[in-house]
Amino acid sequence: VQLQASGGGLVQTGGSLRLSCAVSGFTLDDFAIGWFRQAPGKEREGVLCISIKDSSVYTADSVRGRFTISSDNAKNTVYLQMNSLKPEDTAVYYCAADPRRSGLLDELWYDYWGQGTQVTVSS
Repeated sequence: VQLQASGGGLVQTGGSLRLSCAVSGFTLDDFAIGWFRQAPGKEREGVLCISIKDSSVYTADSVRGRFTISSDNAKNTVYLQMNSLKPEDTAVYYCAADPRRSGLLDELWYDYWGQGTQVTVSS
């Protein structure tokens, strides 16, 4: 099982970025996929998660209305679309896989993690 996050970069306040999480070793029907982020000096927090098999999406309050999650089953890839970015969104973003499809953003449910991609929002 492997996850590869990509798409991070430097963007101005109000801008957009789309992160990708390419997975291998399983299909998106098998596991739920979550996006998490960790800012310097802060604990890692859950952002969004999706379970395709259960048709469920959960969004953290901090990003609701600005971030969305989607998937392309043919490419075995999950996307995190981030709009109206703010400096406080600056963090390393990780994607992770939850084999139990808990539908929760508690990282204890996520057994497999990608390497992270840096997102920096300038003011």
